Order: sequence, then C-alpha cells, then structure tokens
Amino acid sequence: MKYLLTLVLVTLLLWTGAFTLSASAVDTTSGAQIFSVHCAGCHINGGNIIRRGKNLKKNALKKYGMDSLEAISAIVTNGKSNMSAYKNRLSRQEIETVAAYVLEQAETDWR
Repeated sequence: MKYLLTLVLVTLLLWTGAFTLSASAVDTTSGAQIFSVHCAGCHINGGNIIRRGKNLKKNALKKYGMDSLEAISAIVTNGKSNMSAYKNRLSRQEIETVAAYVLEQAETDWR
C-alpha cells in the first residue's frame, strides 16, 4: 500500500509539473540530438556566434546566473534578447532534456 501511494504521488507531481527534475535525472542522450537540430547553429561547441561572451561554457553560465536546469529551461522556453523562444517548437520535456544536456556539456567543457 505504501508503494502504491508513493507511486501515485510521484505520478501526480510529474503530471502537474510540480516536480522538477535535476540534470542528472534527465536522459541527455536525446538532448544532444535536440541541441544539434535547434541550438548548434548559434551555439556550436558551446560557443555563441552572435554574442561571444554569452556562451554555454561553465564560467559564462555561472556569471549570468544560467547554471541551473531551471534557468536554462526558462531561457530556452521564453527566449531573451537575440535568442528566440522555443516554447512553440519544443515540448516541455524536450526543453528540460536539452537544458540538462547543456549543463552536462558545460561540466566537461564541451568535449
């Protein structure tokens, strides 16, 4: 009964969006594909062809307060300045997946 209650609660939290996944809990394999199709045109290898200093490297993400799954997901969803919003092109899950991929790559300096 305890297991069933836990399962129902987790399902409910995921369904309502009240539960936020950490970068390590998201499958970043498909994040690479999403990034390649939608992001690499401007952010090849974590760079930024429009504004060089606002890249996806670990130091820049930290400097601009973009070093969390939530922050990256928000900017991918809503866009900012020269960056387009992707809320009408990607699902919430795809946005979280690509955000997790960006964080994972930043940790390894995009190698």
